[in-house]
Amino acid sequence: MSTQESGLLSNALNVKVIGSGNRVLVLSHGFGGDQSAWNKILPYLVTNFKVILFDMVFSGNVNPTHFDFDTYTSLSAYATDLLAILDEIKVEKCLYVGHSVSGMVGCIASIQRPQLFEKLILLCASPRYLNDESYQGGFERGDVDQLYSAMKTDYAAWVSGFAPLVVGTDEPSVVKEFTRSMMNMKPEIAVAVAETIFESDMRNILCDVKSPCSIIQTTKDIAVPMTVPYYMHCNLGGKMNSVDILDTNGHLPQLTSPALLLQAFKNILGDWDSFNGDSQVALEPTSVKI
Repeated sequence: MSTQESGLLSNALNVKVIGSGNRVLVLSHGFGGDQSAWNKILPYLVTNFKVILFDMVFSGNVNPTHFDFDTYTSLSAYATDLLAILDEIKVEKCLYVGHSVSGMVGCIASIQRPQLFEKLILLCASPRYLNDESYQGGFERGDVDQLYSAMKTDYAAWVSGFAPLVVGTDEPSVVKEFTRSMMNMKPEIAVAVAETIFESDMRNILCDVKSPCSIIQTTKDIAVPMTVPYYMHCNLGGKMNSVDILDTNGHLPQLTSPALLLQAFKNILGDWDSFNGDSQVALEPTSVKI
């Protein structure tokens, strides 16, 4: 049974609400990750925002029986999950951070419910990962086909090679953590999700995204070339869109460069008087009771 049919999304996807701020900040992780991807920056966010965390249905933290292979064949299905979660916990307006694939998930959701999203922060996001004649997405068709084949042949071996490339910096602890979260995924689910992501083309919806968008990108990212954030900036339909390039490498700045990312968040979100880069907050996340 899919999470969309169960009516218990918040429990199935491990939704947590933490913090005491007046504004709601939603954090949505990318492929291969889970909500722990935000752990390094979370202590600084909860002092200023009411933070919503959850695991995407493909995450290894979610019971794999919730992943319906017939349902999750498009990014729109994940947007449906996002909207359902926000409805279940009665969110009327939010700031949304979507990392990687979650960036386009947030864009789709905002088109359906623009009044719900005060701002979208698109972190290392892309509307299309494949190159074509007039667009540089970062991957050739042959590269993606080889990726699928490697995942299906020996998933563990593929993860061991893929994780360091995604991290993009010499940080063994981050590589180990990302490897852990990827290995928690069932290989057949990981392959299905990878195929959905790489075969998606969301370029045609960008003009319909009217919520203000702040794009954050690192200088060197194996998944997202530098042309992509500027392409999105030129094609998003809303006003007051911006691009912020972080002086760091890799696809996971929330893990590898948390201070830089937090400063970018502060610049974008404002009203963040208590952030000083040094404070530590003891966290006791609790699941939301619906």
